[in-house]
Amino acid sequence: MKNILIADDHTIVRLGVSHIVSTLPVPTNVTEAETFDEVIALLETQTFDVLILDINIPGGNNLQMIAAVKLRQPQIRVLIFSGYDEQLFAINYIQAGADGYLMKYTPEEEIRLAIRTVLNQEKYMSASTRQQMLNILNSQRVPAVNPLSALSPREIEVMNLLTRGIPVARIAETLHLQVTTVSTYKTRIFEKLGISNIVELLEKVKMYSAAN
Repeated sequence: MKNILIADDHTIVRLGVSHIVSTLPVPTNVTEAETFDEVIALLETQTFDVLILDINIPGGNNLQMIAAVKLRQPQIRVLIFSGYDEQLFAINYIQAGADGYLMKYTPEEEIRLAIRTVLNQEKYMSASTRQQMLNILNSQRVPAVNPLSALSPREIEVMNLLTRGIPVARIAETLHLQVTTVSTYKTRIFEKLGISNIVELLEKVKMYSAAN
């Protein structure tokens, strides 16, 4: 019996993923959580084989979630299930310790494949993410040309929220940071990308995300 924890604050998403899990060729037991605090509480009382985790879940919203999960259950496989842009976030989460990254609009059969893959102790990456990983490996031998690659994981998180039109104060609240800290990240992002406003940021992200 494989124990699978599905963590997402949207009931319809949990129901959909639970249905897909029920069609796997192995017996499974599904537990659900709506917040990251619930995830931590469950991890401290039950053992799970796989955690299917929304990175925008209340109480989480950052790369440190992976470390918090692995600290409690080092053997658990973590499959990120997110609405955030795969090209901007997948590599960062996989490098942080996740075992796969999946977009929420992915076809059902691909979701089933991803779950089977991590259950088999393998890493799941889409074709585009695998190519992105190869590009990163190649970039270690040649100078980087994509300015987005110069951003840190936290700067990527702040940038994504900025491109969604979220104000600095709200970003600070979402990421549990000081407003001044978020402002500093914003300044660094603008400097690294050679831009001066949000419109230019949107154009830069669109240009270089499409190029990957």
